[in-house]
Order: sequence, then structure tokens, then C-alpha cells
Amino acid sequence: MKKLPIGIQTFSEIITEDYLYVDKTKEITELLQGGKYLFLSRPRRFGKSLLISTLAEIFSGNQQLFKGLYIYDQIEWQSYPVIIIDFNLISNTNDELFKSSLLSYLDDIAAEYEIILSKIFIKDKFAELIKKISKKTQKKVVVLIDEYDKPIVEHIDDIEKATKNREIMRDFFGILKSSDPFLRFVFLTGVSKFSRVSIFSELNNVRDITFSRQFATLCGYTQIELETNFESYIQNLGTVLEIKKPVLLTKIKTWYNGYSWNAKDKMYNPFSILNLFMDQQFDNYWFATGTPTFLMKLIKNTELDTTEFENKKVSKILFDSYNIENLNIFVLLFQTGYLTISEINQKSRTIQYILNYPNFEVKQAFMTFLFSNFTKNDLGDIQPAAEDLRDCLENDDIEGFINIIRALFAKIPYTLHIKKEAYYHSLFYMVAVLMGVEIDLEVLTDKGRIDGVLEFDNKIYLIEFKYAEKGTKMDSLTNKAIAQIKDKNYGERFLNNLRKRVYLGVGVLGKEIGYKIEKA
Repeated sequence: MKKLPIGIQTFSEIITEDYLYVDKTKEITELLQGGKYLFLSRPRRFGKSLLISTLAEIFSGNQQLFKGLYIYDQIEWQSYPVIIIDFNLISNTNDELFKSSLLSYLDDIAAEYEIILSKIFIKDKFAELIKKISKKTQKKVVVLIDEYDKPIVEHIDDIEKATKNREIMRDFFGILKSSDPFLRFVFLTGVSKFSRVSIFSELNNVRDITFSRQFATLCGYTQIELETNFESYIQNLGTVLEIKKPVLLTKIKTWYNGYSWNAKDKMYNPFSILNLFMDQQFDNYWFATGTPTFLMKLIKNTELDTTEFENKKVSKILFDSYNIENLNIFVLLFQTGYLTISEINQKSRTIQYILNYPNFEVKQAFMTFLFSNFTKNDLGDIQPAAEDLRDCLENDDIEGFINIIRALFAKIPYTLHIKKEAYYHSLFYMVAVLMGVEIDLEVLTDKGRIDGVLEFDNKIYLIEFKYAEKGTKMDSLTNKAIAQIKDKNYGERFLNNLRKRVYLGVGVLGKEIGYKIEKA
């Protein structure tokens, strides 16, 4: 069994130190024929830096590193000077530090080529670097840029800082077009795709391959790659957890599979898979590497119903007009990896994407953080409470179920309460997700909509939520909820289901929570 390359993003180290490498060089071979200026957006921890490192070795002509891999005898190997600009290594706390750090970074690259740069301004110095390296080596230059958007993304909640950094980057990238005679290949990666007017106003000849079907599997692991490359690790994990292989593969898929940029190829996040096999237990590996505090703040400020994050239809044009002054929460959630494309509708006049959570890991962890931010419950208390809630429902202890919810909601500061039904709808939805119960919100029937369907192995809860701020009684509210379930005959679609059906009417009157229950 080869070693797992957790945290290792250098291709040469993975190969020479006998770490496991999932061969992506077939896709990379196609990438080399895909154009001269390319851009790829993927979420964090998806292998972008390893891709940059791999490209650097290919263009450096290090063929022997690729022995046994697809690309080894598929291209004409040549050596080119390579400039790697990794924005992870460039300070960006403020615009002045960003400028000085970037200038210093360019000087360091020049020193490696024994070149002295005389220009003062960033764009001039970058152009000078490319031209002088090309003339010294008598070859065209390859420019590889990793995490190009980090100076903006890190300050996305501070428009002033983000804007100043953006102006620096606009000048910096702008010289690439005028340097075309000295360039062999340019490749940029990042998390977000900002509009061309915003960043690439001068560099307008970049091909965005983010949604290209041809490169949908360039980063991440496919199901086939998982089962072939990690076969021994899968067997070991099954032995440790005492789970048969088919069941284990299904569980791995539920937890970690599901990312897609073409609604066809489903991908695993490499970071989660590598850590799963290293630790030999299921956990929220990818999510834990970066708490989306800004996203939580933005979601709360927009007062979105969290149920809107599933089956969300968005137009492709939103991804082409993304800008820091006009942030769309759903595009932001997609680009950062919390939502993914589950379906593409090309029948309409404009392409429509259907967005959903990629997998259980992301959905459960995201809901935990959302619930904590919405209610101010401690993160460590939420999952134990969710398990208790599940036990109550499975044991028909509705009073216990409601009491736990009352305790959770009691911690919500008065200033955070939003006096809307959608707010409480969101809270109950998050509770259901945290319990691990299948919930089908706003299920369409031919007679109306079901607020919620909670499905267990032996029973189905049909739920109706009713909210009122004042002017009514709790009994009236819960009776009205049960009556609506009956009047609309919501249980009709489950007539052929052998599981028992339970009607649960939940009333929220101000901050008071009550319920009524009936069995079908």
C-alpha cells in the first residue's frame, strides 16, 4: 500500500517518495491542447495546487517523473522556463503590504534565473520578468498562477480592502495579454470566478474551463478512481468498521461523493477521502478545515429561508457577472463548495443550474454551523441534542421532542428572533437535517403542499407548521395545522406505504411552542 499524500501538493515529492497518485495526466494531456490561456475554478482542498505542480513538471520537461502514467509517451517533451505565482505565499493584509509582498515575490523569481529587475511598479516588473526570462533562455515562458483570487476572497467581508487588492490584481494580470509573444502557456486557478470587468478587463482572452464537460473530472476522484486506486484501503476500512464492501462503498458515497460541474460526473473531494482512510472513521474532514463565518453572517443578514439551499434554480449568467459589490449568496455557496450542480436545464432560453448540497458531510456540518449561528446554541451541544431528538421521535415521545426543541430555541437572543413563519420553518428544517432524518419540504401533491415529511423505517410524520405572533391561542394554531393536513389529504400519496402515518401539527406563538398529534 502506497502512503497517503495528506497535505502534500508537490508532484515530484509524491512520485519520488512513493505516495499514492491518482493519475490525472490523461485529462492534463487534453488540457495542454485546450488553449493558451486557461482558467479553472474549484473549491478549496480539491487538488488545484497539485495540478499546478504537475503542470510545472511537465513544462520543465521532467519526463522520467511520469513513467507509468498516461502522459509519459503521449506528448512531445520539451523544457520551458516556468513561473509559478502562488498567492497563498503572498501577504495581503492590506494593499500596501500586498504590493510590497508581490514585488518581493517577483524579485525572488528573478533571482532564481539570475536576472535583475529594474522596474518599480508591479505590472511593469511582471512584464519585465517574463520578457527577460524569455530572452535569457531563448524560450517562451509558462506562467502558472495558484489561488489567484485569495487577496480578494480573504477580505470578502471588507469591501474596501477587497477593492484595493482587486485594483492591484487588475494591473498585474493585465500585462499577460501584452506579453503574449513571450508566453507559451498561462493557467490560473482559484475558488471564485470574478467577472472579466472586475479582474480580467485587460486579459479578456482567457478560456474558462470551470464548467467544461471535457475537464469535469480534472480535480477530485471519480467513483472508478476511488475503487481502483484505494482498493486496499477500502478493504482495511471495512475490516476495521466491520462493514461489508458494498455497504461501505454506499456509505462512502453518501458521505463524500456528489460534487459536479456538469451534473453528470460526480466527484469526491480528495481531502476527505485521504483523511477517511488515514483515520479510518467517518467525519467532517473537509468542512472542518475552514469555518464559513462570513457565509453564516451573510445568510443571516439576507434572512434567507435555509430550505432554499436545496433544489435552487439559478441562471448561468450569475456565474459570469460575479462581483464583490454584488454578491449572490447561491453563487458564493457553489464556488466555495457548499452547493454543487445536480441538474442542468438547457431547454430554456438561458442555461439553468439546479444547486444542491453535494453530500452528507457538507450538509450536516453546514446545518450544524447554521443552527449555531441562528440560535446561539454551542456547537458542541447541537449534535447530542439532535441524537436525543431522533430517539424521541423513534420512540413516539413527542412531548420529549418538543421539550428539547423548546430548550434549543430558548437560547435564541431576543434580538435574533425574526417574526416570520419562514424563520421557524428554517429552524425546524435544520433540526430535521441534524437528526439525519429524511425531510421533504414543501412536497407537491395534487391538492397542496406538505410543510414537511419526516421518514423513519417504520413510520412517516406528516408535519404542518403554523406561526402567529399574537391574537390567537395555541390550541387554535395546532388544530388548524392538523386540519390542513387532513383537508388537503396529504397522506394520500403514502396509501400504498406500509409504514404508519403520524400527523404532527406544530404551532409557534411568539416564542411559545406547542403541538398536536394524531395517527392516521
